[in-house]
Amino acid sequence: MTRKNKIVILGSGISGVGAAQLAQKNGLDIFLSESKNIKPETKKILTELGIEYEELGHSENTLNNSDEIVISPGIDFNSLIKSKPSLKNKNIISEIEFASRYTNAFIIAVTGTNGKTTTSKLIYHILKNSGFNVGLAGNIGYSFSTSLVENQFDYYVLEVSSFQLDHIIDFKPDISLITNITTDHLDRYENKLENYINAKFNITSNQKSSDYFIYSGDCENTINKINGLKTEVFTIPFYTGNNISPQKNHLMLQKNQIKLSINNNENMIDISKTSLTGLHNVKNSMAAIAVSEILNISNKKIIESLKTFQNIPHRLEHFLTIHKVKYINDSKATNVNATFYALNSYKSPIVWIVGGVDKGNDYNQLIPLVKKNVKAIICLGTDNEKIISTFSQHCNLVVSTNKIADAVKSAYDISKKGDVVLLSPACASFDLFKNYEDRGNLFKNEVRKL
Repeated sequence: MTRKNKIVILGSGISGVGAAQLAQKNGLDIFLSESKNIKPETKKILTELGIEYEELGHSENTLNNSDEIVISPGIDFNSLIKSKPSLKNKNIISEIEFASRYTNAFIIAVTGTNGKTTTSKLIYHILKNSGFNVGLAGNIGYSFSTSLVENQFDYYVLEVSSFQLDHIIDFKPDISLITNITTDHLDRYENKLENYINAKFNITSNQKSSDYFIYSGDCENTINKINGLKTEVFTIPFYTGNNISPQKNHLMLQKNQIKLSINNNENMIDISKTSLTGLHNVKNSMAAIAVSEILNISNKKIIESLKTFQNIPHRLEHFLTIHKVKYINDSKATNVNATFYALNSYKSPIVWIVGGVDKGNDYNQLIPLVKKNVKAIICLGTDNEKIISTFSQHCNLVVSTNKIADAVKSAYDISKKGDVVLLSPACASFDLFKNYEDRGNLFKNEVRKL
């Protein structure tokens, strides 16, 4: 009797459990290994599926007996391999690579430092509103694998992170999309921006001439990389700037209109009455429109969908006004570039709440906006020294705290009629909070208590 290939899944989070469910459905010999405690509800799922598991460490025997390892995106492979050098000789794949083996669906994959969640949800909204049998999964909180277990979609919109793209082999989107690339997650990439850029561009590595690659023509890091890229893929840049020399196929912003030229088709789409605001959301909309044009969705449906789309929580979320002071929850802004767009979105004086886990941030690009728009800075983190040293000479009032309640109370005391209180941390949340959602929800709860 021929032995089944042994699949070991590292990690018991959303990706790991999803991969386990999909593997079990397809009759594979699987084992799940977790370096920490496995949640009771997760153990219940694994037990009901008949999947064996271990916790509090990845045993050498488990790793050595595996034929293939599915690694969850939350696991830092470089750190893991230092303690488990035998992994160097193993076939290691990501969950999206594993899941892609079990579907023939048309795949639209979206990555980028910022905007990928909004863009993914917007593309999904347009397709769904246009009658497509479409699913939304990936880095968005619902794994690709789990969706394949539970559904049968003809199209998939996948939000994919650089961590998920690190370990792909054959994963090939029909349409790939990079919203932008700025400094982020360098702690996982040997503090080298080049490594991070290369990870993002893995999204195009298996694409052919019949596939499409959409990207921001305004993004210097993307342009520099694509100029040296050897690929047959059909490329479509989108531009919001003025100093451009667009290629034949492109999208261009002209006041409140998007001018398109794709596959010899010229088109104009009015975005003046869409639900999204800010230049960053114009770019997100352009990316989604490009996908829609490729799929021959009508202008009427595109415009209708842009008007009815509701943005994601924790991203420039204006949730309350108190004494004519707007409170904005932008907790999802976990890097400097995201916060740049947030600070640039308001003309009113800003009381800016910032801080958390620094991922090698360079705050210098924010200094001009701080000088122009920010009346006070409230640091929220266990270590605020870098933020204070960067901005104290550019802002008259800087407050340091490590409690969300204190940050909100300080913002309330400082703000005046017409001001904006903006939580846009530019940092990860894990020093004080479970995740950015937890940070955003606690911020909103404290504001509601005022």
